Amino acid sequence: MKYEKTQNFIGGKFVASTTDRFLDVISPLDGNLLSTVPMSVSKDLDDAVVAAKAAFAGWSKTPIKERVQVFFRYKTLLEKNLVELAKLCSEENGKTYSESVAEIEKSIELTEFATSLPQLVTGEVLEVSRGVECRTEHVALGVVASIVPFNFPSMVPNWTLPNAIALGNCMIMKPSEKVPLSCGRLAELLKEAGLPDGVFNIVHGDVAIVEAICDHPAIEAVSFVGSTKVAKIVYQRATSNYKRCLALGGAKNHLMVLPDAIPAMTAQNVAASMSGCAGQRCMAASAMIGVGNVDSIIDKICEEARKIVPGENLGAVINKESQDRIERYITEAEKDGAKILVDGRNTKVAGKEGGTYVGPTVIDYVKPGMSVATEEIFGPVISIMRTNTVDEALAIENANPYGNAASVFTQNGAMARYIIEKASAGMIGVNVGVPVPREPFSFGGWNESKFGVGDITGKSSIEFWTKLKKSTTKWNAEAGVNWMS
Repeated sequence: MKYEKTQNFIGGKFVASTTDRFLDVISPLDGNLLSTVPMSVSKDLDDAVVAAKAAFAGWSKTPIKERVQVFFRYKTLLEKNLVELAKLCSEENGKTYSESVAEIEKSIELTEFATSLPQLVTGEVLEVSRGVECRTEHVALGVVASIVPFNFPSMVPNWTLPNAIALGNCMIMKPSEKVPLSCGRLAELLKEAGLPDGVFNIVHGDVAIVEAICDHPAIEAVSFVGSTKVAKIVYQRATSNYKRCLALGGAKNHLMVLPDAIPAMTAQNVAASMSGCAGQRCMAASAMIGVGNVDSIIDKICEEARKIVPGENLGAVINKESQDRIERYITEAEKDGAKILVDGRNTKVAGKEGGTYVGPTVIDYVKPGMSVATEEIFGPVISIMRTNTVDEALAIENANPYGNAASVFTQNGAMARYIIEKASAGMIGVNVGVPVPREPFSFGGWNESKFGVGDITGKSSIEFWTKLKKSTTKWNAEAGVNWMS
């Protein structure tokens, strides 16, 4: 075992869980044992809530300009430790080192946004009547929780923790049991940056801890990122306990490719979108719709896909279960009459035979009803459907229950605008394979890709992590009595 047994982080220190149940943490890169992670029990969560509540009184009263000083220092520490953090991310998640570097760089950008919050939450003041003033201010909620997935061990935790904590809340984070190590390192850096003990806590575990978080009476809000199936359960359970909840689910993102698209640029973007992070991201291109004759572009996509080599510029999928599931989708599509243009099944990487890899896979002549066309595969696989018109392509895109992202590749501005207006997705790209907004613009989809109001990052997150206090004051008696009195 390369690392010590993973522990919870409560009250500013790592502490052993009271559980006797642990899971192995296996590196997808080579199958080696990295650590073990505790499946914590409700007592562990209770301890974290006690620590967070004790810290909240002082932290919430600290002026926001002082709170964000912690995140200026935290940002510097992320930069200083970028190489170490990226290597750890790659080890436990399986993505390539360059992808892990990009993930830490995005974490730095998210933290940078948090340092700007004093300029964004100044509130409003207005003299509404002679001698009478109304004021609004953003107030922290209290103890909040963030449940994060395996596919971005550093970035997704930093979607929530900088903003929520800078706004005055105290947080309990539940990392994926598949990738618990990066989150612990973030806790160490936050402590080094001067974050008071108890403001940020980590409780490891599985479904039992997720349910306990949703049920705990002292937790005011819950954010979740994961599959749609679980997002629905978390949202229903948390809100039934009168908590705020923002739960992000899965996706089936469609790239519409028109005949006038620039072939080389389109092929590079499509291939990168379907294979980046081994396809294990909710913004990956999972389906492509070719409108009209785009055979030459599909040929170039296959050329680009063949340049993507597992173990070199393509990482592993998270575990053997995922590998098997992805390969079953490919096999089923082939049996249903689709044509496999590039086949990533049965991939082995020399020297890393214990790793779990799926090669880039391009499937053509997919019908809209096939499982590869409708279900989230979460692997480096793209399913190509063909239509004669843009409206037919939009009908396919809008019929899918998800609504994270959609993109169009074209040189026709009017057609691009038409698709932006008609596509039922929260994030749209034009000649962009992964249309993730940059800060301060927020991340969030529509339909069954998101449950709850607002978005998880950017300015939109302020409304989720705070409540608005309104005050009305009158000091001058000579203002007299009116309806405001």
